[in-house]
Amino acid sequence: QVLLVESGGGRMQTGGSLRLSCAVSGRSVSSCAMGWFRQAPGKEREFVAAISSSGSTTYYGNSVMGRFTISRDNPKNTAYLQMNELKPEDTAVYYCAARAAHNGLYYYTGDTDYNYWGQGTQVTVSS
Repeated sequence: QVLLVESGGGRMQTGGSLRLSCAVSGRSVSSCAMGWFRQAPGKEREFVAAISSSGSTTYYGNSVMGRFTISRDNPKNTAYLQMNELKPEDTAVYYCAARAAHNGLYYYTGDTDYNYWGQGTQVTVSS
């Protein structure tokens, strides 16, 4: 059974930083492309960032580009989302997702591309 567990969410003021972690068990993360999504109340789930299994390629949603950084530590079986310059509109539940990678360069931006999901972690940014 593949499990993803997010951590690192919380409350932060505008302009602050948080780092989310996604610990994976039941499967080696080195064979997985990883992604982060978020969902604010009353809104659809939104793509945030994606990274290939090798870590060599990344992609970001327009609303977070230049502020957020996705990374991975394959030996630790963990992916990360560093969030800087936080804004109130970043407030949402953040979800980590994983799927088997076709090769080390592919990343995926659609939520239907992913097979495995974490339970989510709340991030709240106050003005």
